[in-house]
Order: sequence, then C-alpha cells, then structure tokens
Amino acid sequence: MTFEGLGIDERLIRATTELGYVNPTAIQEQAIPVLLSGTTDFIGLAQTGTGKTAAFGLPLLHVIDAAAKYPQALVVCPTRELCLQIVKEIELFKKYMTGVSVVAVYGGSSIGLQIRDLKRGVQIVVATPGRLIDLIERKAINLEQIKYVVLDEADEMLNMGFQDDIEFILKNTPQRDSTWLFSATMPPEIRKVSKRYMKDPKEVTVGKVNMANKSIDHQYYLTTAQHRYETLKRIIDFNPGIYGIIFTRTKIDAQEISEKLTREGYDIDALHGDLTQGQRDKVMGQFRDKSLQLLIATDVAARGIDVQGITHVINYELPDDVEVYTHRSGRTGRAGNQGICISIIHAKEAYKLKQIERINNSQFHKLDIPSGKDVCRKQFFHFMDKLLSTDISHGDYETYVPMLAERFADVSKEDVLKRVAAMEFDRFLKYYENAEDLNLRDKGRREPAERGGDRSSTRERDGGRGDGRKEYSRGGSGGGYSRLFVNLGTKDGFFKASFLQFILDMSDLKKEALGRIDMKDMNSWIEIEKGAAQQMIRSLDGKNYKGRRIRMNDADSGGRR
Repeated sequence: MTFEGLGIDERLIRATTELGYVNPTAIQEQAIPVLLSGTTDFIGLAQTGTGKTAAFGLPLLHVIDAAAKYPQALVVCPTRELCLQIVKEIELFKKYMTGVSVVAVYGGSSIGLQIRDLKRGVQIVVATPGRLIDLIERKAINLEQIKYVVLDEADEMLNMGFQDDIEFILKNTPQRDSTWLFSATMPPEIRKVSKRYMKDPKEVTVGKVNMANKSIDHQYYLTTAQHRYETLKRIIDFNPGIYGIIFTRTKIDAQEISEKLTREGYDIDALHGDLTQGQRDKVMGQFRDKSLQLLIATDVAARGIDVQGITHVINYELPDDVEVYTHRSGRTGRAGNQGICISIIHAKEAYKLKQIERINNSQFHKLDIPSGKDVCRKQFFHFMDKLLSTDISHGDYETYVPMLAERFADVSKEDVLKRVAAMEFDRFLKYYENAEDLNLRDKGRREPAERGGDRSSTRERDGGRGDGRKEYSRGGSGGGYSRLFVNLGTKDGFFKASFLQFILDMSDLKKEALGRIDMKDMNSWIEIEKGAAQQMIRSLDGKNYKGRRIRMNDADSGGRR
C-alpha cells in the first residue's frame, strides 16, 4: 500500500512524497480510509511513534473547507510540546494547500497573541484542554461550527486529570460530524467517554492494547536499593553513545540525580514540575539539539515529549502502573528505529516485571551490571573508534606535522598512544580501578523474578496478607505508620499511579515513606511513616486541586474535620 492508494488529495500526496513518506504505517493504512468520509466516529489504539499524527492530520486536511475561515477541526492533546509538534507536522503536510491555516493554543504563552491568531481565521485548532476552556469562557473561540474533534493521546489526558475538561469540550461541540480518538492504551475511563459521546465508532487496534513496541529491547539490572545511583552511573558509562531519558518517581529525585551527575561531568539536566515554561523550553531545546546527552524527568513533566533518535530509556525505579511503563518505554524505538528500555530494580520489585511482561506481552532480559573493567574496556573501544573516525580533512594540519615529528622524535608510536589514552582515561581508570560488584547475587535461592506464584512471593507483594490484591503496602497501619485521610479520589481523575505521583510531588517525600493506599470515588486513605505525616499534611491540606480545596488530616485521631 502507498499513500496514493489511500485516496487522499493529490496535493497531500506531493507533500508526503517530498517528506519521504512512501508506505503508510499500520495505523495510517487502517485509519485514513475510514476518516476520509468525515462522518464516522473512530477509535485508534496504537503505540506512540507509530505515525498517529499523519493518521488524523492528513484526513483533516482532506475534509476541511479551505474557503471557510472559521474553526472546523479541533485537535485536543495533553501537553504544549505535543501541541506544537502536531502543528509542525500539519504545516508540512499542507505545503501545497493554499488558504488553510492551523493554530496552536496552549498554556504558558500569551493568550492575547493566541486570540489574535484565532481572529485571523483558521480552519484547524490544536489545543491543550486548559487553555481551550479559557478561550471558550472568554468567548474568544466559537466551537458551534466544529465538525471534527480529535482526541490525541487520550489516555495521557485522563491520567493528567483532564476527564472533566474533555467532556466539557465535547459538550460544547454539538454540531460535530465525527469524533476521532487516538490512544496507546484503553483504560475504562476512555471506554466510558467513547460510549457517552461517540456513535458506533469504528475501532482499530494495531498490535494488542498495552502491547509494548517490538522495536524495543526490554532489559533489567538487579541490585540493592542503596546501589541504584552507582548502577545508573555504570549503565551510562557502559553506553558511551547513549542519548536518552531517565525516569524518576519524584521531582526531588530528578533534581538530586541531575545535580550529582552534572557535578561528575555528565551532560544532563532535569525536567520537572517546578520549572517555568521558559526553563522547560530551554532544557528541551538543549536536549533536542543534543547539547544534553541525557534528560532526567518525572512522568508528569515528560508527558508529550516526542524527540527522535532516543537510544535508551532508563527507569531509575519501575512505575506502579503498567500503562506508565508503556508510555515511558515508548519514548524510544520510534519510527522503525531500535531502542532499549532499561529498568533498575531490587528484589522486592521483581514481581512487577511479571505483571508488565504479562500485560504488555513483552519479555525482559536480565543483564549483569557491568564490572569496572567491562566499563573501561567499552569506553576504551569507543574512544579508539572516535579517534579513527576523526575528520582531519579540514584545517592545515600538514603544516604542524614536521613540528610534531621533531617534538616526538625520541618517543615511540606506542608511547604516544599510551599518553593519549592516559590523558583521556586517567581519571576514569582510577575511579573504576577497585569498583565493587553491584549485582544482587543469588545466595542459594531462586531469584524473585523466577518464583512466580509461590506463597512467599505472594505474601511479599501483598504486604503479608496473601490475598493477591495489589497495594502500595509495607506492613499495615500499625507500628511506625500513621493513616491520613484526603478528600481526593478516582472521581478527580486519578489512577493509583497518578495519585501516588501527585502526593509525592506535592510533599517532596519519597515513595519509601508510604505504606498502603486505599482509593475510593471521593476520598482516599494513605499510610505514611509517622515522622513524615505532618510534612505531607502541611504540603496538601488547604491547597487547591482543579478549583477544589484539599482537606487532609490524621484519619485515626479525630477523623474528618
């Protein structure tokens, strides 16, 4: 199949041909013929990096009326970065279509300038939910004539708490001919939205729902919790050509690890919720142009990032939610390239690998953490390859060769090479000279990942209950734990993983301080180490979440206030 065979406008064919698009991807091949009618509701389930933007962008350009200077198509996506990326791609696709305008509206930028762009007359609006609702409430955009609504990365938007916003937007587009929903996963909340606002949607699944990208090699290293940082350093050093993203649970971890690695000479910066939009743009610009070799980020801060050529994704800790793992790993192995997703785990996390393997239908490969000698050998070969491939065609080096020959007349070629290696590697070799073994070695027992469903591993992951329920547990509310009440729950758009991330980010605490989390529709109960309870209460109680005042207090000493 070629793009020409899909039936899209000849002007779009010219643009895609120039861009090097010859054969459509699986999601494009199945989605575009359906969407060209403009009257069919559609659900497309496919991993990130499979060409979803072209799958809806080309049909939108095909069906809109270029002569009508008002918004006809609305694309809603979770983040500013994705918003800008979609606009950039649509601009390339419409190269030969005169009179077609597309505008991006998103938070963190002047709303006045965006209103001015809208007044000029546009056919396609690409928006983040919050800024779009601001524009609706200011009556700066009229959605009455919107015919086509696209929800891109719908699962990400729900994870970020945008369910109410999405439903508000769909209610305010009453004249739409069709709704197109694209997502990497299919949680129950998306299914509910589709049933409520879509009519007999055509559903297309590329691969299996939640299934990991086959272009990604999933690897893990087993170590002790206290050796995580050293293991991370060793993985980075063992992959000298790495260009990747490291994921942490909290912004505190992201900042601390970034500062440590920067002090030790690594080209790295952190991306987290405390950055202003200007700071975020600067970090992302440096990462895209490869001034930074590594980016360390929380899941919330990394949403919507789409950078080509990422070789590695590293999970400093495994996420609790399989869907979060799917999105993390999906940052690499894009557009047909091979990628590697590495997880650093300790024994108590091993059961999570089994969950991810089962749900994603993927296989993890256990690797030994490289020894100091392995790292030095790998770096040395990389240095030799770089030395041999150095371009000496530019510059008048011939002028200096006689002086060099005279200066090194009494030095053998072998000694010159040794000195060059010493200059490059002296500090490196000293650091790894007596490096310890970071691997968690088997001491007569099978590894936890291999224990499957035996009774001891079930107790370990169920917090000793043995009932098979998945909990954030480490021993009940007795002993050194307090039990906190908070008036936030699943009705606020939280899953357990996103709720965990939210409370950790707000309180600057680490996950190790938490015990069991019990979530209900409107409320939740959190077990937390007694010494950290007051810090969490101070951080959350009285704050606002989506216009609602958060109440948090000790559940066991006075209950709700």
